Amino acid sequence: MSRPAMTPLYKPTRAATEQSLLKRYMDWLFVKKGLYFRDYDDLWDWSVTDLEDFWESIWQFFDVQSHTPYHQVFYRPNKLDMIGVSWFSEATLNYAEHIFRHGNTQRPAILFSSEQQPIVASLSWDTLERQVAAMSAYLRQQRVGVGDRVAALLPNSPEAVVAFLATNAIGAVWSSCSPDFGTSSVIDRFRQIEPKILIAADGYTYNGKQIDKTDAISELRRKLPTVQKVVWVPYLDKESELAGTISWDEVLDTPAPDGLTFEPVPFNHPIWVLYSSGTTGKPKAITHSVGGCLLEHLKALALHQDVRIGDRYFWYSTTGWMMWNYAIGSMLVGATLVLYDGAAGYPTMNALWKLAEEARITHFGGGAAYYLACLRAGLRPIDTGSLASLRTIGSTGSPLPPEGFRWIYEAVKPSVWLISLSGGTDVCSGFVGGNPLLPVYEGEIQCRLLGCKVEAFDENARPVRGEMGEMVILEPMPSMPIYFWNDPNNDRYRKSYFEEYPGIWRHGDYIRITERNGIIIYGRSDATLNRDGVRIGTSEIYSAVESLPEIADSLIVGIEQPGGKYFMPLFVVLDEGANLTADLIDRIKHTLRSQFSPRHVPDAIYAITEVPYTISGKKLETPVKKILSGMNVSLATSKDTVRNPASLDQFISFIK
Repeated sequence: MSRPAMTPLYKPTRAATEQSLLKRYMDWLFVKKGLYFRDYDDLWDWSVTDLEDFWESIWQFFDVQSHTPYHQVFYRPNKLDMIGVSWFSEATLNYAEHIFRHGNTQRPAILFSSEQQPIVASLSWDTLERQVAAMSAYLRQQRVGVGDRVAALLPNSPEAVVAFLATNAIGAVWSSCSPDFGTSSVIDRFRQIEPKILIAADGYTYNGKQIDKTDAISELRRKLPTVQKVVWVPYLDKESELAGTISWDEVLDTPAPDGLTFEPVPFNHPIWVLYSSGTTGKPKAITHSVGGCLLEHLKALALHQDVRIGDRYFWYSTTGWMMWNYAIGSMLVGATLVLYDGAAGYPTMNALWKLAEEARITHFGGGAAYYLACLRAGLRPIDTGSLASLRTIGSTGSPLPPEGFRWIYEAVKPSVWLISLSGGTDVCSGFVGGNPLLPVYEGEIQCRLLGCKVEAFDENARPVRGEMGEMVILEPMPSMPIYFWNDPNNDRYRKSYFEEYPGIWRHGDYIRITERNGIIIYGRSDATLNRDGVRIGTSEIYSAVESLPEIADSLIVGIEQPGGKYFMPLFVVLDEGANLTADLIDRIKHTLRSQFSPRHVPDAIYAITEVPYTISGKKLETPVKKILSGMNVSLATSKDTVRNPASLDQFISFIK
């Protein structure tokens, strides 16, 4: 197994450390609470041991505004169960209200660019407040109240942010899908939550093409019987409107004589419903709380990403990925939210880096697959712009391998702080991520986040260090789901996380906690390879194989066969002009054997045209494994949630 590099790629300066919000928080704990911590490890130990004091300190440090006082920070009725935990009982608050605490006429609330609109547009705080007030007034007119659901099929545009803030302001529950989702996939999601209002755009753009969604919206209206009104957003054609709908502009003309007001709701009231990827079975409708997401986003964005008032925060996402919700959280700490709608590589791979320069982005985020695509394209943003404002680069979605780390420091900005983080839709945040007090080592996530008691379990359910283990979380977090929608006995909830270790959250990743308490993620544990009883993380394979210039992408699976046999095929996407020759096959095998071990060498290597990915950028290892084991494609995964569904068909021919 490879060992982590000992020389850091990045070390924070003394000034950066002293000015960081995490350092200010530690100083505040000393002054206000008499708590002294020698280093981050000490602070983390306290945060996961004394849960009540830690989360109460987050509440106090960020001056959370509650309309009624809380009586108890933390109540766990069953010490052996995380489900049913109650936080900050009796407190009533509002997420959107905390965002508008930072309204400032001197800086924009939102910056927006897209394929259609390459020039960066600005939305002021006054305009945002006025639009959210009008949208809130319209929803109230339609008798949408506390607990009612508002669903949206919108691109990553200011309209989506306005609609969410208005929904939250009145105490209703938000849920969104990206318009690139298949219609049946959207119906599978929204039908579960029975929305009263549907807000939908006429289409979206991607790779220079306009994709019309008029027929899809008509079908949604027919198949979502609880929808009383459809708000039509003319995103592609400003003159378009579907019969029987109300236009976005008309909604924004709704009088709001009292201005923008906020409905306080209980801490554990639902804020939104997010969905599991739905690659197998019906998507799980994961429901989070208003207060839990408020506290978690304040902690994660301010303390672990050092997002401050006046910063500009960008994460390349769609409205169907939890990173969209998370990015909105940057506004809680006073940042300007930067949005982009369209393909990351259109018209060139430099499009997002150009946006970072023009919008003076402070915090730039994207999926690991995007950075690797830039690397393979030979892109060097350092040669085309100064990126003077850029302080951090964030990466998530899948493990960023060492070569991705090196590329960012060599080709983007040597002084940038790279924040690799991992969490999920499950908590709408991270479990492990960045730390402004610590150095960055290639291939390694800096730390376990405060309040996240992450451990690696061996096969005997014992915490281990320095070796690969099952990622578990041993203590509750406020942003864990309050429930799954329409899961009255919590059966699906319990099965999703607590079946393997009762009372302990099993996340489904294999990780290693290093000697310096950093984290290396090896991929999903359900896709992890098991060769002769030795577990191998798929990310190790990809890192080695994709370092070869002929290989553009790869996917590996392990298939159990009759008689205890194990077949481990590797599928590679070849770079333009390359062929899968005997020499290349030998070099692939030699690379894996020399970098890792003979167990890492695949049984067979095949060329494919493309690797299948989920819409959020994860390789579809488990569905491919099921297809190769003989399962029908329609049962192995839902094609509507696959970014490139035709790519699955090529694996059927390998079954023979």
